[in-house]
Amino acid sequence: MMKSKRITLLTAAVMVGFFSAAAAAEPFVFTAIPDQDESQLRTRFDKVAKYLTKTLGVETRYIPVKSYAAAVTAFRNNQVQLAWFGGLSGVRARALAPGSQALAQGAEDSKFETYFIAHASLGLKESKQFPKKIAGTTFTFGSKGSTSGRLMPEFYIRKTFGKAPKKIFDRVGFSGDHSRTIALVQSGSYKVGAVNFKVWQRELKDGKIDLKKVNVVWRTPPYPDYQWSVRGDVDQQFGAGFMDKVRESLLSMSDPDLLKAFPRSRFIPAGNSDYKPIKDVAKSIGLID
Repeated sequence: MMKSKRITLLTAAVMVGFFSAAAAAEPFVFTAIPDQDESQLRTRFDKVAKYLTKTLGVETRYIPVKSYAAAVTAFRNNQVQLAWFGGLSGVRARALAPGSQALAQGAEDSKFETYFIAHASLGLKESKQFPKKIAGTTFTFGSKGSTSGRLMPEFYIRKTFGKAPKKIFDRVGFSGDHSRTIALVQSGSYKVGAVNFKVWQRELKDGKIDLKKVNVVWRTPPYPDYQWSVRGDVDQQFGAGFMDKVRESLLSMSDPDLLKAFPRSRFIPAGNSDYKPIKDVAKSIGLID
C-alpha cells in the first residue's frame, strides 16, 4: 500500500514537472495591425521576432492578422500577448483585456499626423486651412479601425462640416490600408483620401508616388498614435518581471535595420494615459461607447 502511494505521488510529481516544462516552453506571440500589405509586414516583424527571442530568452513568434478588428480580438483572447497597435485599436484592445499596458511608442508617435491627399484633377494645393472644396467629391479612408486613416480624419471632417462623411461626399470608401489609399487616389478611383504620414513619406521615398497625379493638401494637428501594448497577465504566463523585460527590450531596440522597417528613429516609454485624447475623440464621434 505504501509502495503504491509512493508511486502515485511520484507520478503526480512527474506530471507537474511535465506541465511546468510545457508552460515554460510556451512561445510568446505578437501581432500587428495590417496597415500595409502583408509581405511588407512579414518582412518587418519576422526580424522583430528574432530580436525579441534573443533579448527575452523566450521563443517569440509573429502571426499576421487580416484586419484591425482581428488584431484586437487576438489580443483579447490571449492568442497574442503583445501587439503593435494604432491609437484607436490599442484603446479598444486594452479595454477588453484588463490590466493591459501600453509599453512603448515610436519617438514620432507622440506627434503623429494624417495627410489629406487629393488627385491632381481637383487642382488643390496644400494649405494650412482645411480644404473645404473636397466636399462633393469622392473620399476614401483607410481601415475602419485606423486612427490615422479613419478616426482623426473623420473627426476633422465632422468638425469642419458638422455632418457625417456620407452626407458630405458623393461616395465614401474604406481602402483597408494606407498603401492602397495612396494607390486609389493616385489612380483617380477616389479624388481624396486620408493617409498615415509615415506611409506617405516612405512610399514617396521609394518612388511609388507620382506627385503629378496626387499631392498632400492638408495635414492634421498632431496626436498620439502607434504603440506596443502587452497583456496584463504576461507575468503569470512567463514569469515575474516579464512585462518589464518586454518593455526594456522594446526601448533598447537600436538596430537601424529594425527601426527603419517601422519606420521609427527609436522607441520611447508610453502609458495608457497617453492615449486618453484618442479615447475622447473616438467617443465624440461614436466609434466607442
